[in-house]
Amino acid sequence: MRLAADVSGTRKVVVAIVQICYEARAWKTLNEQISVLNKKRAQLKQIYVEIERARLVRKLAKIKEEQGLIAEAADLMQEVAVETFGAMAKTEKIAFILEQVRLCLDRKDYMRAQILSRRISPKAFDAGTLKEKKKPKEGDNMVEEAPPEIPSLLELKRIYYELMIRYYSHNNDYLEICRSYKAIYDIPSVKEDPAQWIPVLRKICWYLVLSPHDPMQSSLLNATLEDKKLLEIPKFRALLKHFVTMEVIQWVPFWEIYQSEFGQERTMPGGFIGDKAAEDLRQRVIEHNILVVSKYYSRISLARLAELLCLSVQETEKHLSDMVVLKSLVAKVDRPAGIVCFRAAKDSNEILNSWAINIEKLLDLVEKSCHQIHKETMVHKAPLKVQ
Repeated sequence: MRLAADVSGTRKVVVAIVQICYEARAWKTLNEQISVLNKKRAQLKQIYVEIERARLVRKLAKIKEEQGLIAEAADLMQEVAVETFGAMAKTEKIAFILEQVRLCLDRKDYMRAQILSRRISPKAFDAGTLKEKKKPKEGDNMVEEAPPEIPSLLELKRIYYELMIRYYSHNNDYLEICRSYKAIYDIPSVKEDPAQWIPVLRKICWYLVLSPHDPMQSSLLNATLEDKKLLEIPKFRALLKHFVTMEVIQWVPFWEIYQSEFGQERTMPGGFIGDKAAEDLRQRVIEHNILVVSKYYSRISLARLAELLCLSVQETEKHLSDMVVLKSLVAKVDRPAGIVCFRAAKDSNEILNSWAINIEKLLDLVEKSCHQIHKETMVHKAPLKVQ
C-alpha cells in the first residue's frame, strides 16, 4: 500500500500495527515500530508520524522525571527537533522546546539551555492569531491542532521569560533579568491584576538599579519612571529617582530605608533577589556617586573624592579603575600628586579644530566691534557737519 501511494489504506495499516502492539503490551516492539514507521515517511509524503513520536517522547520524559532521572529525561527530549516539524502547531512546538530548556536548567546544563532557547524567537509571542485556512483535502499537508493541555501563546510567553530569568540569574546578568521581567509585565493579564503586576514592577526596579550603567540601562530607567503605575508604589519610584538625579547618594541612610523592602522580596513571587545583590547594589551606588562627581569636577584630589564617597583612598582608587577599564568613565589618576582628572585627552585634530573655532569667534567679535566703532563715529560727526 505504501509503495502504491494508497494514503487511506496505509493509515489504517499503521494504526492497526500500533493498536496491536498496544493491546499486547509489547512496549519494546511498539517503540521499534514507531521508529521504523517514522523513517519510512519519506517514501510516502502524506504520512507523518513524527508528531506522535514527539508526544510519546515527552510522556516518557515526564515518567523519567517523576522517577528522579532528570538527566535521562533531558537526553530523551533533546533527541527530538520539533522546530523542523511543519505539521505541528506553533504553540505545541514552543511548549516542547520550553520543556527541553526547563530540563536542561534542572540538570544545570546552562550552555545547552541557552542554545535551545535561541530556537524560539521572542517575536513569535507577539504574532497575532493565525488566519483561518481552508480545510485541506485528504492527503494534503496540514497543521494539526495543539492538544488541549498546551498553554496559550501568552501563557507560553510568561513561561519562556520565567525560564530566561532562571538562566540569566545563573551569571547575575541583571539587565537581561530586568528585560525579562519587563516582558512579563507587558502581558495584558499581568497588567490588569495588581496582585501580579506589583511584584513584577518591584523586581523591574530592583534589577534596574542593580544593572551596571550603560545606555540601555539608562533608557529603561527613564522609561520605567514614566510608568504611571509606579505612583502606586512610591518607595520604588523614589528608588529610581535616586539614580537619575545628579546627587551623591549616602549609602548608610539609603540602605536603612530600603533594607526592609529588599528583604521582603523573599515572600514575593519570583523569589529572593540574592545575597550577592546587596553587595552589587552598594557597588552601583558607588559607581553612581563617581559619575555624579565627574559631572561637577574636572580635577579633584583622591582624598577629597574618597571623602565624598565615604570610602578609603584605596577603595576609591579600585572602584575608579574598574569603571575606567569597563569604559563607563573617562579618568586619569596622578598617583604621586593624588589628583584625579576626569577630562578626556584630546588628539591633535580636536585641538586644531578648537583653535580654528576660537579664532573664527575672535575675528567675528573684531568685525562687530569695528562696525560699532564706525557707527558711533558717524553719529558724532553728523552734528559737527550741521554746525
